[in-house]
Amino acid sequence: MESKGLMGGFYKITEWIMRISGSNLLWLVCSLPFLFFAFSAFFIPGGWGFAAFNMWIMAILAPFTFFPATSALFSVTRKWVMGEADVGIIKTYFKGYKENYKQSMFGGIFYTLLTVIMIVDYQMYMKEFNNNLQFIGIVILVFLVVLLVSLFHFFSMVAHYYLKVTQLIKNAILLTILKPFRMLSTVICTGVLVFLTIRFPWLIFFGLASLTALVAFFNFYAAYNKVQEKVEKLRAAEEAANTDENGDESTLELPSGSEKEKD
Repeated sequence: MESKGLMGGFYKITEWIMRISGSNLLWLVCSLPFLFFAFSAFFIPGGWGFAAFNMWIMAILAPFTFFPATSALFSVTRKWVMGEADVGIIKTYFKGYKENYKQSMFGGIFYTLLTVIMIVDYQMYMKEFNNNLQFIGIVILVFLVVLLVSLFHFFSMVAHYYLKVTQLIKNAILLTILKPFRMLSTVICTGVLVFLTIRFPWLIFFGLASLTALVAFFNFYAAYNKVQEKVEKLRAAEEAANTDENGDESTLELPSGSEKEKD
């Protein structure tokens, strides 16, 4: 009996390793053009001009490769967090890639443009102006950090919710501000994973992206459920108040968008 239990546990661990590594490899393949220039910019010697050229190419490629590939990866980890661990990785990944491509692309264009603008403004205020105006550069840096960190929620919401791109971005940023401890947990876990990957570079191929997406969606889903509970309580309170005042029931307006169905 003990040997059967050990074998069962071994098979489960092996299955999860295959899921994590398989989805990670799919993400690497679909993000390859972006990752190639990222690797070139940071790891191939060539001077600042060479690195700057590669970063501009990365900015152009990101909305069309990195963003759709990452939202598809979050579609896979969404299934795991919601208890559907046995779904086909390849089918789920490419279904999410196809369904979420436009939202991811347009969201990626917004995030990339705003990031570039904020980086340029930050450098201008910190280098070109005196100390009296450099505080503006610090403020821009803070907003830039919030913007980049909100990407975790953006990808989670793309995978989980039917919403317009503007609503996805707005809600991702708001949820980042309203639930800072959840986001801090995601950032810390991501930092640990990056540190481990530096120590063990093979994790780039077999786990870094998938584990990061899993942690990010887990924290998003926990925060999302708490927000939903508060919305339900507020709606119930308003229904009760309207019933007492008007003698009939009325409901709060539901958000424009719906949770994606399980399949």
